[in-house]
Amino acid sequence: MQNLPADATAFLILFARVGAVLMLLPVFSEESVPPRARLMIALGLSVGMWPIISPKVSAVAGAAEALPAIIIAEVMVGLALGMIVKIMFSAVSIAGAIVSMQVGLSSALINDPAMGGMSPVLGRFVAVAAAVVCMSMGVHHLWIASIVKSYGAFPIGGLPPAEDFARLAVQTTTNAMALAMSLAAPLIVYGIIFNVSLGLAARVAPSIQVFFIAQPLNLLLGIALFAGTLGIFLTTFAETMATWMRASWG
Repeated sequence: MQNLPADATAFLILFARVGAVLMLLPVFSEESVPPRARLMIALGLSVGMWPIISPKVSAVAGAAEALPAIIIAEVMVGLALGMIVKIMFSAVSIAGAIVSMQVGLSSALINDPAMGGMSPVLGRFVAVAAAVVCMSMGVHHLWIASIVKSYGAFPIGGLPPAEDFARLAVQTTTNAMALAMSLAAPLIVYGIIFNVSLGLAARVAPSIQVFFIAQPLNLLLGIALFAGTLGIFLTTFAETMATWMRASWG
């Protein structure tokens, strides 16, 4: 009992980073997840990590005068880690938006809290489907493991160098854009071929009102192609996400 205040302080420091990560971590940060549920998940993860992280946290818990600065630093580190993972996960939403544009559904919008505004229906659909596939393939285990490993990369109470973090954010954004383009590549090629064919048809037979049949045909062919490649689309994203997490956090 005499160590209870020190242990409570150490647990608060641990909870600060874990809770901050969960505020931005994909799936866990969705608005559809009730705040109380997110709080319980954060507490549960903190309790589960306590036996592993407690030696590192307890070493700094005794510095009462530095506690506010340590808590702020831990929250900032947690937000930074969660944001990096969220940027990479946004690749699937970007790919969905590209697919929507290619098949003519870019104007069919739906509210997407994860993107902070309105998103195409297909973009929201593939984001939800990707979350399910990632959870089924255990990618969320890598997300949680990265929190534990972050204590080796970013010691408690210290902030990551701003220059290094900015470089990491830019590199992650580049990787996310490249992944989005590769996932949507079949539909991009389809869009080019379809529009070139449409232009040639209008040139060869100008008396035919090709634009009246273009939109329904584009929807039919585009959605059929997307449905045929959806399985590869989702599994490729989940595997790439897992590979990136292993390469980033070891």
